[in-house]
Amino acid sequence: MNRPDTKERAQILQMLCEGMAIRAVARITGRSKNTISKLLVDAGKVCSAYQDEHFRDLEARRVEVDEIWSFVYTKKKNVAKAKDAPEGAGDIWTWTAIDADSKLVMSWLVGGRDGEYALSFMDDMKSRLANRVQLTSDGHRAYLDAVEEAFGADVDYAQLVKMYGNAPETFRGRYSPATCTGIKKTRIEGDPDTHKVSTSYVERQNLTMRMHNRRFTRLTNAFSKKVENHEASIALHFMYYNFVKIHKTLKCSPAMAAGVTDKLWEMTDIVSMIERAEEQGRPKKRGPYNKKRAA
Repeated sequence: MNRPDTKERAQILQMLCEGMAIRAVARITGRSKNTISKLLVDAGKVCSAYQDEHFRDLEARRVEVDEIWSFVYTKKKNVAKAKDAPEGAGDIWTWTAIDADSKLVMSWLVGGRDGEYALSFMDDMKSRLANRVQLTSDGHRAYLDAVEEAFGADVDYAQLVKMYGNAPETFRGRYSPATCTGIKKTRIEGDPDTHKVSTSYVERQNLTMRMHNRRFTRLTNAFSKKVENHEASIALHFMYYNFVKIHKTLKCSPAMAAGVTDKLWEMTDIVSMIERAEEQGRPKKRGPYNKKRAA
């Protein structure tokens, strides 16, 4: 089997992290779509496991959370009439939490947008923090009970709600956001600093995800066909964002700024993790079979 070597694997992952679709990568590298998809899934597994293990006892001060929409196989309104729609088809949301200072995306969750997922997301984020933080979210009602359940009174929590005007007449019926006409900051728990109540960093990170992950590009056919592939692409994206990419403002990676690592990673480091996982998963070779003679 002509498997890609370490250098080619790193190149493939780099192209995926820079917003290229699997078919485009296949055309450039000459590799099959199945080969690239398998590499993506393998990378997603090791990246998810590594970040889950190492994002612990984080000393953040301000955390911003938000959700970003996408869909798997088809949009929710088309699931009923879709042919051979797999389990999990339809709208899917990615909950994200970012440290406003180090820009580290410390926690994320892929799934629905209801209260159950909100609570799971908040429980996971709480388990990664070493201290009390100031937390800001948008006005999504699911956050209210989730934050209360996960943090109790041990958080300074506020919601920031943006108010929008009507879209211009020339844009009606087309994809164009309305103009933001104002914001409303509401204290929910503790004593949050109103001057630092913001969701700007997490919203910018959502834009980064849409630009670097082809599956989030709107109005295209570059969507995920399986939930597993969608989750893998997100885990790889955050590994690239947190460890490999130099943040323009910080002049280092978010993981370095947060003290999670002391070096700037390269794509070959991610490939090395994949290769170690493959080596551990291979069955051990049996030794020579020495049959003793009967006495």
